[in-house]
Amino acid sequence: MSTKDFVEKDYYKVLGVPKDATEAEIKKAYRKLAREFHPDANKGDASAEARFKEISEANDILGDAKKRKEYDEARALFGNGGFRPGPGGAGGSFNFDLGDLFGGQQPGGAGGAGGFGGGLGDVFGGLFNRGAGAGAGTRTQPRRGQDIESEVTLSFTEAVDGATVPLRMSSQAPCKACSGTGDKNGTPRVCPTCVGTGQVSRGSGGGFSLTDPCADCKGRGLIAETPCEVCKGSGRARSSRTMQVRIPAGVFDGQRIRLRGKGGPGERGGPGGDLYVVVHVGSHPVFGRKDDNLTVTVPVTFAEAALGADIKVPTLNGPAVTLKLPPGTPNGRTMRARGKGAVRKDGTRGDLLVTVEVAVPTELSDKAREALEMYREATDSQDPRSALFESAKGA
Repeated sequence: MSTKDFVEKDYYKVLGVPKDATEAEIKKAYRKLAREFHPDANKGDASAEARFKEISEANDILGDAKKRKEYDEARALFGNGGFRPGPGGAGGSFNFDLGDLFGGQQPGGAGGAGGFGGGLGDVFGGLFNRGAGAGAGTRTQPRRGQDIESEVTLSFTEAVDGATVPLRMSSQAPCKACSGTGDKNGTPRVCPTCVGTGQVSRGSGGGFSLTDPCADCKGRGLIAETPCEVCKGSGRARSSRTMQVRIPAGVFDGQRIRLRGKGGPGERGGPGGDLYVVVHVGSHPVFGRKDDNLTVTVPVTFAEAALGADIKVPTLNGPAVTLKLPPGTPNGRTMRARGKGAVRKDGTRGDLLVTVEVAVPTELSDKAREALEMYREATDSQDPRSALFESAKGA
């Protein structure tokens, strides 16, 4: 990316978010746009592919707190006219290359260049991938691969126990037809314009010069004598691959997992990008989840709740457990079966939270009805609502 492009591109506008947007707002906007313009959803649409690349580039900068800070500082400094040359006359203008400024600072001296200190190299170094020292910005550097974001839907059980799932991903990779050279015969020549650096300097007026990607070789430093028919001489082509990805046990719905180096392959020996997998978890007809604990509601009869009983409770993918129900257990009471929940990060398991629900029969046999009538007569003097009315009077 050229200095000029970096300063002039409005990544906030690309994602449609304000400049004070939170990290969550940026992430939400990126995901929405990435799904809309993803190449897999827009087969053969070149404009959608270009828009997807632009969105990914914006997210790469704004989605990283350090890069975003550097980007904001760069736009505030240069986008608003910082370091413009002064009035004409002796010492009234400066003549230096911004590529050198970003790459490293020379000691201070006449003309005030040393007044910039050494901080700008630190501020912009991470964004432009420049080496230290004068002219280092003109050397072709390894380029990190593209970050890729994908989504996967797991069943409730797979999320609790972990699962290995296939993910099909699309990214830019070295063209297989020409082995990434861009030349049909595999013999590209060094670009005479940039002498293999991939960058050229141009004057911008007022004594400034900017470093841009070489237009003749498109920043590659090489020119294909016989351009590859597949990648049109770029050396890069859209590649689709299927990867088996292990989703760890205990993931939550909406969790974003980062797999380092599993994204798009790098260029010129650079490291691969990262793969981000957003997990969606389906529901279960019996079990629910609360943090690392599983939940289940178990119906019991009135007699079991009143007199106490040993009740069997199902577990997820395991044998049933027996819980002791104390006499006089109220409706809605929660008991705990330890170690029967979801897997934690340390490998241990949470608990199974069992909530008791007293089942009221909708139909009664004659014998059961007679027994209940006898029970009602035996407890006729007891009024469970008396305390309620007393409390209401005293309020």
